[in-house]
Amino acid sequence: IVPVAGLCPQGSYGIQDSLRSGFTSVKNELLPSHPLELSEKNFVLNQDKMNFSTLRNIQGLHAPLKLQMEYRAARQIQRLPFLQSSNLALDTLRGSDDTIGFEDILSDPAQSETMGEPHMMVEYKLGLL
Repeated sequence: IVPVAGLCPQGSYGIQDSLRSGFTSVKNELLPSHPLELSEKNFVLNQDKMNFSTLRNIQGLHAPLKLQMEYRAARQIQRLPFLQSSNLALDTLRGSDDTIGFEDILSDPAQSETMGEPHMMVEYKLGLL
């Protein structure tokens, strides 16, 4: 069997690559059962859109563009691929660094820590593998 790119969503042979992306979970693939669940998943995105709109109306077009560039730069700062990143710079930019939420205490299963062989994960991240 020859794998065709685009037809195998899971991996090159149609199975989940557990080493690089962690174990699969049926819960993550389920559709939202309540309309508010989808709203809660997109809460940060909707809040950012509202803040950018308000910032644009008050300070002009340059302010939300500058803030989006800072967000993008803060997202690129990460630890090694096999370590969980805290995203402290992004939380500081958003003003949520002093807020304790559900994900801080019980952790988000979607953001679970994946451990693998460090050398192989770094090679994969750099595209050497």
